[in-house]
Amino acid sequence: MWVMQAKQFGNYDGLQLTELPKPSVSEGRVLVRVTGAGVVPLDHTILFGQLPRAKAPLVLGNEGAGIVEQGGGAEFPAGSRVMFTGPYGVSEDGTYGEWISVRKEHLCHIPRRVDDVTAASIPVAYLTAYMTLSLAGFQAGKTVLAPAIGGSVGNAVTQLARALGAKHAISSTTSPEKAKQATALGFDEVIDVSHEKLSDGVRRITENYGADLVIDGIGGEVLSEALTTLAVGGSLTTLGYAAERKTTIDVTNLIWKRASIKSFSIFAQPQVLWDEAWKAILPLLDSGAIKPIVAKTFPMADAADALKYLVDRRPFGKVALTI
Repeated sequence: MWVMQAKQFGNYDGLQLTELPKPSVSEGRVLVRVTGAGVVPLDHTILFGQLPRAKAPLVLGNEGAGIVEQGGGAEFPAGSRVMFTGPYGVSEDGTYGEWISVRKEHLCHIPRRVDDVTAASIPVAYLTAYMTLSLAGFQAGKTVLAPAIGGSVGNAVTQLARALGAKHAISSTTSPEKAKQATALGFDEVIDVSHEKLSDGVRRITENYGADLVIDGIGGEVLSEALTTLAVGGSLTTLGYAAERKTTIDVTNLIWKRASIKSFSIFAQPQVLWDEAWKAILPLLDSGAIKPIVAKTFPMADAADALKYLVDRRPFGKVALTI
């Protein structure tokens, strides 16, 4: 089978089209013919050697979708359309290839109204969105801020919070063009930080109340500024560093508001939370209450270009490979 394998880490040239043996089915594993692969920032982090646990050579790709060929049993019979994420493309070969062996507990059926390429871009963002909201104590009526409406997690948290009954589901962008895109797509609580400070925008939208929950995948100055938007008793969850790994915070934003800050890693969560997340997400996908956005697709052989596009262009929506 053909795959895009990182022969070595450190640059885009290390990612090469390679022929490998088709995976075999083993106990607890399901053979899936991959039809689409999501392209996520973690793939870039790994390719450039910034995640010590990942070792080359490695087929990249942390999330994907495809068709079950073998090993799915009664729950996932041959021909089932499935989507999944897990340790793929991190500690074992990932989704940038024609076939993959997936742990059965990581599979989820794709709703009929969702195409394979869109499905391939759902697992990481929407599982992360649900789990972070749940762990932060989200309830209907809460106010949520998730910076970066064009980013995968920012968009997923905003959509999910709104669908689950948030009083305000607020996001942001640094681009007037993305602000216009957001408005056209029905996101009416997006702060254009090229014209207004994030904290000022949150105060305006919430009438000086602030955000009960902040889910931040950006880091850097965005995290520091987002911390100032918290309401009394609020919490900020940090899970990414798309902008910067380091920041400086004013601790009084935590102390005076009796607020808290916590971290999140999807792969540290128990299986029961994964199952709960899918159970909540699937009906919302099926009804159209949440609508994942795919900005651009690339053929598998152009995976390096897809990663460059994701990191350099920062599109509005996800990037995916067609396999």
